[in-house]
Amino acid sequence: MKKKILHVKAGEPAAASLARARDTMQALQSGQRGKPYFGVGFESMAQMLATFTPRRLDLLATLREHGPTTIAALARTLGRDYKNVHGDINALIEWLAVDRDDQGRVFVPWDEVDIRLPLTKQAA
Repeated sequence: MKKKILHVKAGEPAAASLARARDTMQALQSGQRGKPYFGVGFESMAQMLATFTPRRLDLLATLREHGPTTIAALARTLGRDYKNVHGDINALIEWLAVDRDDQGRVFVPWDEVDIRLPLTKQAA
């Protein structure tokens, strides 16, 4: 079974994202199977680091380890305030790092989250 990876990048030029989409579409149109790619991009490193904070990364790891759960149970496991965990979960859902199942429990649908931090500015 292939790993499901969420790719998180800061400062990736729009042209690179468009080229990846173009290549996938061309492969599909020619009858080939496209390589699965799930990614979210941030305009800047600061924006990405404001979203994927150390506390939220800890939350992701704990949630992945424990599996689907309620936000209240997750807050208890983390020893954190429910309101803060709820806010973190909503932010992570917005950026596709967390999802909800049919019972409303939250879970991490990824085997890995690959976070790329470029140290140089990339051309747009």
